Amino acid sequence: MATERRDDGRTADRTRDAKTAHTTDGGDEAHLERSKAVWNRWSDWYALSERDLEPIREAAMDRLELESGDRVLDVGCGPGVNLERLRDDVGPNGEVVAVDYSPEMVAKARQRVADHGWENVAVRRADATQMAFDDPFDAALATLSFSLMPDVRRASESVSDALASDGRFVVFDVRCVQRGPARLANPLLRRFLRWYANWHPDENVLDSLEAVFERCEVVERYAAGAGYTAVCEKRAEA
Repeated sequence: MATERRDDGRTADRTRDAKTAHTTDGGDEAHLERSKAVWNRWSDWYALSERDLEPIREAAMDRLELESGDRVLDVGCGPGVNLERLRDDVGPNGEVVAVDYSPEMVAKARQRVADHGWENVAVRRADATQMAFDDPFDAALATLSFSLMPDVRRASESVSDALASDGRFVVFDVRCVQRGPARLANPLLRRFLRWYANWHPDENVLDSLEAVFERCEVVERYAAGAGYTAVCEKRAEA
């Protein structure tokens, strides 16, 4: 049994399901390709829109508790807005690897790396559900990317597989408002996020994280609970 703090503030005990295999159907493939098109289109403006969210992203990266020499993975890195902070935290002896599915976002992130001359930062184009690395990471980060994915469970498993046995995964993301009068705005929120970001409202990010990781705790909430930061710890290997 694993004890976890749920987003409603209650502590619940639950037995975690064993990992199950997932297949990517035609709908998931279509969603993935639509996401690529959307984020290619927004690649020039993404960094500008992220400035308002910088304090939240910075707080999420604080939760990684990175040390000099660590290896960290940025999942759904966009144009690389997190890379400078991550690189500063791991230092010149650490390593930052960033992945994104959008070719335009990858190009922007690689240009950022080249402009700064960061030799220990690598950017790859990859599907988050099919990542493969030679060496494990000490920590991983996903900012506003997991709720856009058509199969969050597989992406969660892929991140878990990439982490060391004591690895930590921090997720900053958005969802529909959970409680109170602000829930009346959910239909508008759904429409806007589907248009702006190809948001995938049918995927419950927290449920997938809780099923895969040993512990998943929501540590911060924003905008009536529509935004949140969760800290996950990898399940101990048998």
